[in-house]
Amino acid sequence: MADADPEDSSALVAAVRRPSGSHRFVSMKVLIRVLAAVLVLLLILTLLGVFIMRRSFPTTDGDMSLPGLDAEVSVTRDESGVPTVEASTSHDLFMAQGFVHAQDRFWEMDFRRHVTSGRLSELFGESQFGTDSFIRTLGWRKVAEAEVAALDDKTRAYYEAYAEGVNAYLHDKSPTEVSLEYGIVGLQNGGVEIEEWTPVDSVSWLKAMAWDLRSNVEDEIDRAISTTGLDDEQMADIYPDYPYDTRPTITGGNAGAKAPATSRKSGAGKPGGSTAGGGDAPRADSGEDEARAGGEVAGVNAPRTDAEVDGQTPGNLGELKQQLKSLPTLLGVNSHDIGSNSWVVSGEHTATGAPLLANDPHLSPSMPSVWHQIGLRCTEITPECPFDVSGFSFSGLPGVVIGHNQNIAWGLTNLGPDVADLVVERIRDGEAVRDTGDEAVTTRKETVKIAKQEPREITIRSTSNGPLISDLEGPYRGVLDAATGADTSDTKSGPAEEHYQLALQWTALQPGNTASAIFGLNAARNWGEFRQAASLFDVPSQNLIYADTAGNIGYQAPGKIPKRGKGDGMLPRHGWKTDENWQGYLDFKDLPSLYNPERGWIVTANNPVTPPGDSVQLSNDFDDGDRARRITKLVQDTIADGDVTTDDMSRIQGDDLNPLALTLIPLLEDLEAEEGSDIAEAQELLSSWDGRDDANSAAAAYFNVLTKTILDEVFAPKLPDAVPPGGGSRWYLIIKNQLKDPDSDWWADSEVDDRDEALTRAMDSAWETTEDLLGSEPVTWRWGILHRLTIRNASLGESGIKPIEQLFNRGPYEVAGGSGEVNATGWDASVGFETNWVPSMRQIIDLKDFNHSQWINLTGASGHAFHPHYADQTEDWAANKTRPWPYTPDALDRHTEDTLVLRP
Repeated sequence: MADADPEDSSALVAAVRRPSGSHRFVSMKVLIRVLAAVLVLLLILTLLGVFIMRRSFPTTDGDMSLPGLDAEVSVTRDESGVPTVEASTSHDLFMAQGFVHAQDRFWEMDFRRHVTSGRLSELFGESQFGTDSFIRTLGWRKVAEAEVAALDDKTRAYYEAYAEGVNAYLHDKSPTEVSLEYGIVGLQNGGVEIEEWTPVDSVSWLKAMAWDLRSNVEDEIDRAISTTGLDDEQMADIYPDYPYDTRPTITGGNAGAKAPATSRKSGAGKPGGSTAGGGDAPRADSGEDEARAGGEVAGVNAPRTDAEVDGQTPGNLGELKQQLKSLPTLLGVNSHDIGSNSWVVSGEHTATGAPLLANDPHLSPSMPSVWHQIGLRCTEITPECPFDVSGFSFSGLPGVVIGHNQNIAWGLTNLGPDVADLVVERIRDGEAVRDTGDEAVTTRKETVKIAKQEPREITIRSTSNGPLISDLEGPYRGVLDAATGADTSDTKSGPAEEHYQLALQWTALQPGNTASAIFGLNAARNWGEFRQAASLFDVPSQNLIYADTAGNIGYQAPGKIPKRGKGDGMLPRHGWKTDENWQGYLDFKDLPSLYNPERGWIVTANNPVTPPGDSVQLSNDFDDGDRARRITKLVQDTIADGDVTTDDMSRIQGDDLNPLALTLIPLLEDLEAEEGSDIAEAQELLSSWDGRDDANSAAAAYFNVLTKTILDEVFAPKLPDAVPPGGGSRWYLIIKNQLKDPDSDWWADSEVDDRDEALTRAMDSAWETTEDLLGSEPVTWRWGILHRLTIRNASLGESGIKPIEQLFNRGPYEVAGGSGEVNATGWDASVGFETNWVPSMRQIIDLKDFNHSQWINLTGASGHAFHPHYADQTEDWAANKTRPWPYTPDALDRHTEDTLVLRP
């Protein structure tokens, strides 16, 4: 080895020699400077972020000019940020409401406008082209335009004043000054221009709400698909009739009515009905296809071509179901859990001697909540300015939808009449076949603008029954045979030029009067004026409950509800048989009504309105009555125990008794189990459970996992893949019915022979599943961990980009309750345990003193992320707490935190 060079050695020593103190001092100074620079940069970025987020926060205190007003208007806000508007004229009142809605929620309003007009692709690109095509096929915007054109002068003036206020707020503001979302969308898809607001934009949202509560379209699809794999007896089992002998109706109150006159399973054996497919019929698949390559894109309802993109043109019932399921994040999940609770108790049973009214509508959770709390007060009540109303409004819509004024209070739940039919159309040579003479299929073309892409033209086809929304081919050919009686002895639909498609006939696709009804409700002073307003409430049809300061209570069923021909609406009907067509609409005077019943209370929970034969037929697809029965019992028990209070009403709203628990648990406890086995541990866990789905309950967690396991192991394998058991009241009723028959074929499969063996297997599987989900020690189990609620922003909350989702979503929250319960935090058992439907708000109104009323919103008053009132009510909502609802001027003064004076 060669000797090292001394110079090189010295250099090496110098290179590795520790720095002197001065050198360390210099290095430390450099490090400090770098850290300081980084901290300054982080501070700048933080301040910039805060500035951007707060830039759109509205001014809520002081004075502001609002050109167009007739006189000064005051907008006070309480500690929850809830505004009350006071004005001297109706014009100023609704102009200021439009201004306030735009302050708090304009992005939500604009997003809804894009949804209802089929223009989401302009904001979010090609991913929303299928949705836009479908919405344009339904034609909501065109219907809204026709409704606005038909408004009376007074109502039109209200809508125009509201739009004037919205546009006054938007004047001279850049998009990011209006809402943070515009900045996010602009970064992704280019700049966004905000258009002026119009009355049509307001009225269009009523179509979206009608779609959210669209009754039984999915039921028709599911029944039709089910007929391809189930026989008549199986269909009767999974579509059981409402148990009128044990569950209440709205007008009848307690159970004990006569047997139902019609079956809801399939329409088999009825005029215009069908015979369900035999057990050997082919099983339906999921209806999902591989994506098809791009090319010229046809409209959503045009005949399929290989060049189309998947999801834009449903080719059969399975694909149509998938198309409908693609809309929930935009418009709300449709389910039997979508409903509502409302009840009213007369003064003879209350502590105050005046009526109490409760209401909690069940809808898909969204951030912000679908509701915006507001008070609208005329300085002096006059015929020109008759409003002194407070309650829950929709942003984008003038007036108050649910609440009270100085004389009356009202609540809404979904009535659920059958107002939508799927109609099988036989299309031949471009005409719809009719037994009275064929008619031409009408077409129109529309252009869909798409961010960062060229616009696309779609062709929309319609018949006299409605828009054509799907073909009827592929794996659901058996449905065509069953529903239409078509001759399909070969594999084709008929001649090459003939094919079958589905049209949608729906009352909301015709101009109506709901836009006027809202103002009638807001100004009504008594039962007569309330019913007059209700007569205009066309869609969505609602159960309206009523109370007034004179001590009266009432119920009214309104809505545009079809008179049926020979078709019963349970399965798609024959479009070419004109005797199955709708025969006009039911007269309002024939719709069920109830005023001051002797029992002194009225309960509605989406259950049937009357016993069969006691009124006109409204539907066969009502809720199966778990909530209605439970509320009725709780109201009766509370009355028996003493005078009803607002605290009692709140307690009932939060009731979380599982409707299946008290039936199933005794059977589970009787099963044989080895000492120390999982089944024995499960029996011990359930033995001390009270059946309530409390968020902290270990037994509730296990029981709900067990319920899903029973559905998955017992029922799902015997059903078509496209209609998995989803839980809720209908499936609880199905399980209860089958529990009565230990030897039912539903229980048996290749591994077990009867009910007890099936339940034993399910208990074992469920214990293992719960351990996998929550850990091996039951002491750590909680229902709330499984049953979490994440409130997602309707527009950006499921973007797939976590930082964006974290900006706008809130949660998860651990919540109590469940499907079929009064505290209706519903979940889809075919998917998982996450909360999908919720009481979107709660109100309890005291007709003795409105200031003693209570309310709570799911989220908060503001639609601006990070605003103090963006989600400030959610924790109270989750705990079933309500907040004070000040109404009179002196009460409002005590709760006022901000006052904004708007000057002409």
